[in-house]
Amino acid sequence: MTATGTYSPRPGAAPLGRMIAAQAALETRMLLRNGEQLLLTVVIPTLLLVLFSTVDIVDTGEGKAVDFLAPGVLALAVMSTAFTGQAIATGFERRYGVLKRLAASPLPRWGLMTAKTLSVLVTEVLQIALLTVIALVLGWSPRGNPFAVFLLLVLGTAAFSGLGLLMAGTLKAEATLAAANLVFLLLLVGGGVVVPLDKFPEAAQSVLGLLPVAALSGGLRDVLQHGAGMPWGDLGILTAWAVAGLAAAGRFFRWE
Repeated sequence: MTATGTYSPRPGAAPLGRMIAAQAALETRMLLRNGEQLLLTVVIPTLLLVLFSTVDIVDTGEGKAVDFLAPGVLALAVMSTAFTGQAIATGFERRYGVLKRLAASPLPRWGLMTAKTLSVLVTEVLQIALLTVIALVLGWSPRGNPFAVFLLLVLGTAAFSGLGLLMAGTLKAEATLAAANLVFLLLLVGGGVVVPLDKFPEAAQSVLGLLPVAALSGGLRDVLQHGAGMPWGDLGILTAWAVAGLAAAGRFFRWE
């Protein structure tokens, strides 16, 4: 305490940017220490990539299997982190009152959600780097516009993040756990990740093609496998899901 009666250092909340960065770092550490999250974000995508690339299980069409599978597995990695992992973690944080206590801190609620989003992005960077190295070792030959890939990944993250927060903020934690894992499995099978959509009945293809994971995996495949330009149709689908999911999450998310 100084002679003038003031405290040094001066008490009070840290700058907003520093609070968000600290919370994002904490969220990232918690995510990477969670065994179930590592199973979803790293182990399952890696096993699928290696298994289906080296064993002739699914007919992926002409060319090397890894050229078809790598974009789909990258889409799966985004979904596992931004949707499944975030939904489960946030759902249990809500159940145990963690979100309620954080909402009472100097960090505003939108700042907390921003920190969670940054944590998802950091985890995805690590996932994509690891899966890319593995795919290259397996003989992957990517091509296409890197900016188009970047847009697809960002919009895919926004879409899945909004849907994950919507689920976590409206369902009970146990229901979120069951529903998020069920949706993960269903989209893994029917989202064009490892099984081409043209293997499904024609009537189902048009519906499945509107799913966010199908748009993300299809767009990445068009660019990275076939060297296409900007996949505007897939970007449009992802944008629609992102806007709808984030708007619904912001409207219906319950903190308690």
